[in-house]
Amino acid sequence: MKFSSYLIPLLIISLIIYSIYKKNNAYSSFVYGAKNSFDLVLTSFPYLVAIFVAVELFSVSGLSKVFGTILSPLFNLLGIPIELSELILLKPFTGCGSLAALENIFATYGVDSYLARCGCAIVGSSEAIFYITAVYFSQTKVKKFSYGIPVAFISMTLGIVTACLICKIM
Repeated sequence: MKFSSYLIPLLIISLIIYSIYKKNNAYSSFVYGAKNSFDLVLTSFPYLVAIFVAVELFSVSGLSKVFGTILSPLFNLLGIPIELSELILLKPFTGCGSLAALENIFATYGVDSYLARCGCAIVGSSEAIFYITAVYFSQTKVKKFSYGIPVAFISMTLGIVTACLICKIM
């Protein structure tokens, strides 16, 4: 058997031993954390629903394809294949939607193609910015997050350009 199959039980046993060593009641701490998770769900649920609705409207309305066509000269200038534009536009909003776009790329161009490798690198090197922002900032007292989203977009763009460059070289 692999070590990874023992990792979670080992982690749980280690936490229980550490809790006993620190003379902390592990069960009451677990119940307290579980009780607070309901507040987390209730607080962040409206933000998540808003993101899911916006992503579905963006995808179903065809706006992602329109924006992909409009931004294709910019993508071409940056060395990003135009066929990946829908994937790149969906990724900041939804991880699952970008995986669906990646699956479409697999079906259209094949899993060993340059576009598929580039798409995998893009999905792996970027994050669903608005989803994460909605979840994290809904739980913090921070209300001025004006730098968070632009910095995330800059880093995502650099990751995408680098991923496509590396896939082109390899």
